[in-house]
Formats: sequence, structure tokens, C-alpha cells
Amino acid sequence: MPMVISGNRDPNVAYRFNPNANVHGRDTRVVKSLEFIRACGLHADAPVIDVSGGTPLLIESLLDAGFSDLTVINGSPAVLEALSVRLGDRANRVKLIEQDVIGFHPHRRYALWHDREIFHLLTHAEERQQYVESLEEALQPEGHLVITTFGPDGPQEYGGLPVRLYSARTLPEELGSQFELVEHSLSMHQAPSGEVQQYLHCRFRRHAPGRTLSPE
Repeated sequence: MPMVISGNRDPNVAYRFNPNANVHGRDTRVVKSLEFIRACGLHADAPVIDVSGGTPLLIESLLDAGFSDLTVINGSPAVLEALSVRLGDRANRVKLIEQDVIGFHPHRRYALWHDREIFHLLTHAEERQQYVESLEEALQPEGHLVITTFGPDGPQEYGGLPVRLYSARTLPEELGSQFELVEHSLSMHQAPSGEVQQYLHCRFRRHAPGRTLSPE
């Protein structure tokens, strides 16, 4: 049930938005994602893909910021339907794809790949390799990756499933040499169960073929 994006923003004007505008006091993970996305300096018509799928506050904030080329993928039709209902009249401005990120072969490339909750659930090396292959296939040269995982002192499981914990050293090693870590931070988030969990937030830049990124 993909929905075609329709946007009428000036593509020559970089977007501006307050990352705390709609999510202050709600979810520090979304706030941090928005801060890192803003730091990427993308234009409003830059193609953006969110592979988390279950982060309506993020998508709403990006629409509020004027982004006109948003794609969301998730393997659960219920998650996508819930997002569509949440977006209401704006749902036709987001392309929804029912697809697991593992084995995802995009038909286009994106300027930004955002992931809030998938990578730390991949406990098998083969799954992580397939994820990285999809990421490399989807992301433009010099594109941006904003990713959140559980931090080094995070929980050992999530929703009854085992997870992998990452640091600012181990996550770049897992993603490979194509991705340069630009900035990172740790935050604490209280889960609905009341447990306080540590998260690692990272912003990466993909290397252009044949050259090394200069420090920012």
C-alpha cells in the first residue's frame, strides 16, 4: 500500500525546524534524532528513509519541517496502518513500504537513512551484514546515517528478545569503513515498564568513492 509523496516546498531552501517543538518532554530518543537530522543540513526535498517504521512523532516533525520526500519501511502492516491513521490527511505525503529492512533492495537512493530501533535487535552476524548491505545499497555517496541503538550499559533484552549493546567504538566497527562517525551521545529513556534504559545516538557520513571525508 505505498503512498506517493506530494510536496510543494522550495527545493533551494534548506529546512529549519525546532527539534523540541512537538516532542519536548515526550521521548528523548526522537528529540536526539531530530537534532542529528537537523545537523545534516539537508534540503527540504532531500529523500529520507526511516527504517524504524514505528516512530510517528519523528515523521510528524519532519513533515512539519517541510520535508517532501519521506519513505517509511516496516515489515508489519499493522505498524504502517497505525502510522497512516496517525498522520491523517498527511498520510499521502509519505510513502509506506511493507518490507523488512533485511533483504531490502531499494529502487532509488536516499540522502538520509534513519533507524531508531532495528539494528540492536539483530543478534546474528548474518543479519547485520544483510542490514549493512541494504544500507549501502540505499544511501547516496556522502549520504547521512542517523541511528539509535542501546548503549553500552543498556538492557540485555527488549520485549523478551535478546539485543546487542553498542558504544561509539563498536558501532562504527560493525557498520564498516564506508561510514565515518561525525557525532554521538548517550541518553537515558524511561520505558513504559518504568525501566530506565541507556541509548546511544550516532550521526554518520558515508564516504564518497575514492576519497576520505574531511573532519567537520
